[in-house]
Amino acid sequence: MSRIGFLPVPLPAGVTLTDKGGQVEVKGPKGVLTVPIADGVTLEVKDGEATLARRDDSKPLRALHGLTRSLLANAVHGVTTGYERVLRVVGTGYRVEPKGKGLSLSVGFSHTVEFPLPDGITARVEDRNTTIILNGIDKQKIGQAAANLRAIRPPDAYKGKGIRYADERISLKPGKAAGK
Repeated sequence: MSRIGFLPVPLPAGVTLTDKGGQVEVKGPKGVLTVPIADGVTLEVKDGEATLARRDDSKPLRALHGLTRSLLANAVHGVTTGYERVLRVVGTGYRVEPKGKGLSLSVGFSHTVEFPLPDGITARVEDRNTTIILNGIDKQKIGQAAANLRAIRPPDAYKGKGIRYADERISLKPGKAAGK
C-alpha cells in the first residue's frame, strides 16, 4: 500500500503556501500556482514542511490523499526550479521556428503548421531548428503542450520521421523488403 500522502513536502526558502478554502496558493520565485485540496484532506505547514492528513481511511480518500500530496509537491518544485520538456524534430527538411508567441513547424505537410503556446509556457528552438525546449512552472501544462506538439506529426513506424520526445526510443518496423 502506498503511503505517498504521509510524506512531508519540504518548502524551500522563498516558497509560501496560502490556504484559500479548498485550494492552496503556492508562491515562489518563478511564479504562483493554485493546487486544489480534496475534501477530507487537511494541510498543515510548520518547520519548513507541509504535511497532509486525511479524515478517514476510506479507499477513495486514500487515493485523493496521495494525489493531493503529489500535486502540491509538483507545484512547489515548479515555482522554485520549473519544468522543462525537450522534443526533437527528425526528418529531412523538417524544422521549427519561433514565431510570435508560438512555433511555426515545417514537418512534411504542404503548409507550415502554426502552434500557439499556452499561457505560462515558453519555448526555445536549438540545434539547427530541430530541438524544441518547453519551459514553465506547471507540470501538467508542459506535458500537455508537449503531447499536443508531438501529435502534429508523431514518429513514423518505418523511418522514424516526426516529432518525438528527446528520451523516446522508437522501434522501427522492418518493412516489405526485410520479409523476403
